[in-house]
Amino acid sequence: MNILLLLSLILPLVILIIYHKQKRQQKSLHPPGPPGLPFIGNLHQFDTSAPHIYLWQLSKKYGPLMSMKLGSVPVLVVSSPKMAKEVLKTHDLVFSSRPRVLGQDKLSYNRLDVAFAPYSESWRELRKIFVLHLLSNKQVQSFRLIREEEVFRMIRSLSVRGEFGQATNLSDDVVSNEHVYLLSGMIGRLDKVCKELDEFYQELIDEHLDPSWPKSENPNILDLLIKLKEEKACSIDLNWDHVKAILMDIFIAGTDTGAATIIWTMTALMKHPTSMKKLQNEIRELIGEKAQVNEDDLPKLPYLKAVIKETLRLYPPAPLLLPRETLEKCNLNGYTIPPKTLVYVNAWAIARDPEYWENPNEFQPERFLNTNVDIIGQDFQVIPFGAGRRGCPGISMGLATVEIALANLVYSFDWDLPSGMKKEDIDTEVLPGLTMHKKIPLSLVPRNNKYP
Repeated sequence: MNILLLLSLILPLVILIIYHKQKRQQKSLHPPGPPGLPFIGNLHQFDTSAPHIYLWQLSKKYGPLMSMKLGSVPVLVVSSPKMAKEVLKTHDLVFSSRPRVLGQDKLSYNRLDVAFAPYSESWRELRKIFVLHLLSNKQVQSFRLIREEEVFRMIRSLSVRGEFGQATNLSDDVVSNEHVYLLSGMIGRLDKVCKELDEFYQELIDEHLDPSWPKSENPNILDLLIKLKEEKACSIDLNWDHVKAILMDIFIAGTDTGAATIIWTMTALMKHPTSMKKLQNEIRELIGEKAQVNEDDLPKLPYLKAVIKETLRLYPPAPLLLPRETLEKCNLNGYTIPPKTLVYVNAWAIARDPEYWENPNEFQPERFLNTNVDIIGQDFQVIPFGAGRRGCPGISMGLATVEIALANLVYSFDWDLPSGMKKEDIDTEVLPGLTMHKKIPLSLVPRNNKYP
């Protein structure tokens, strides 16, 4: 009886010890992270205008792989080049899906696009359409005249203002589509904006379907999509919602990020007048007496490309990229990452890692002049376009647009700050949203250089 009594007292204690040991072991399988609140987890830590900065600060304490929770959803935050390579290359397939988000669902016609669609056979076919038909190098080159015409129109508009010494909000010239700001936090207008966008897409489609629409040797993106649909030239049944969802990717994702990059580059150059002067000298010495820079000139402007790369390093347009979702359980650096984990890759933090960059917070375009490190997704210390199979398929188009616009802005004008403002007064605060826009608009005075 004494033995039985002793066992009855010891056994529960042993079970309790084993239980807590297993619990500790189970906890250690997941990356460390900040404690969350009941029910909402770490949701409050994402409720900030600059979550990329806040998450970077947390990663200094908890490491380059950090676990969090949004409600009951497990979250993984990646904040180093080494871990980004593991996620975006080594385990690319496992991390290749997208989470379901209300606003993105509505914008993309229930995820029928390329940017927000989950990983699937349909998504693979749509991405193939982007890469082979819509945004191939040949196709991007065919849009050259349109890019140049739009940039020259912007320069002419600025030139008129420059004659009167007027300060101008540069965003008003760079961004012509008000709907792009939906991705910058204006989610309250979601239904209204989605309806307006749908009507806009339908007007474009109807216009291009009209028999009187002029046929061109160089069809634009919508003409190509209509042709693919009518000829049933892909393995999925391409419908009008697919077409509209792809237009959304082009108009919103493409326009939004390119506009942000131009504004951030001009911001950086105004804060660093030596770099501005060096860039102007490079362009003006090459162009000579020509009225404007055209795309044939761009390959001969290495400092321009270095300036853009450095801007994309310091101010990536999507600082947390687009969130990913794991397809299945995965072992990452000794930790277990469960399926359906929401994954944020902090491209902003990664590109400022002092182990990979000297003076990482300084704007120094020269660092890209004598290096093989590039921004297209092969070098994981700077990934403004992401990497792997979910990397941006529009890199060539995006860079071409940014390069021709910036080259002409810098060539055509000498830029001044508004009266009473100093370069130290130029802020770098950001608006909330997927795309990192400048919170306070960049207002500058364009002084005509050579433009007639």
